Amino acid sequence: MNRNNDFELVIFDCDGVLVDSEMISARILIGLLNELGLDVDLAHVQRYFLGRSWTKVAAEIRTQYGLDLDSDFEERYRETLLHTYETELSAMDGIEKVLNELNVQNCVATSSTPKRVTRTMELSGLDIYFGDRLFTASQVKNGKPAPDLFLLAAEMLNVPCSSCLVIEDSIPGVVAAQAAGMEVWWFNGGSHLQGITRETHKELRDVKSFDNWAHFFDMAPELKKQTSKLPEVDEQPTR
Repeated sequence: MNRNNDFELVIFDCDGVLVDSEMISARILIGLLNELGLDVDLAHVQRYFLGRSWTKVAAEIRTQYGLDLDSDFEERYRETLLHTYETELSAMDGIEKVLNELNVQNCVATSSTPKRVTRTMELSGLDIYFGDRLFTASQVKNGKPAPDLFLLAAEMLNVPCSSCLVIEDSIPGVVAAQAAGMEVWWFNGGSHLQGITRETHKELRDVKSFDNWAHFFDMAPELKKQTSKLPEVDEQPTR
């Protein structure tokens, strides 16, 4: 992995990194599961569902509880989520300033669906920073914690894995980036991670972390655009 910070590409996870959306997702999923008689709480969602694709979430529920979530449930979840996003979704504080000042390529690699991430970018106003550089779990065989999605992003943008920096909030995302041979930093500034520290997860033991986008360039000053200064002019005394 890159230990010299000579990065050529920053790969951002979306939910919980660019937008503060994970609490919204958790609340809706918990509510819909409760309607089916399945009682789960936020801690359970954080441990087993956070950062994973819907396929993996549904498989986990099937394994743990013997409950098969049909396509109607999935559709209802997605529709409710997007409807709630319309009024509640917001970009992470400070992320726009970082994106404005970033001096290397960037992209998004998310376990979300193409429809959801596209709408997320539009509602948050972040679409102008990424264009079509949005990669989703639907494009690879195996989602996070497998490295496939990050490998795809690096390949599509023609950047060596060793020159990629990944920003993740979830353990599966961190593991996936490490498996791809990429440097990964843990962002724990989302509302869904309050009270969770690096010490609570062995996977984060050697991972740099930060909880505020205002600190990003303190960790990687070489990734910030350099503002040109006008040459100083000696003032001549008036005659």
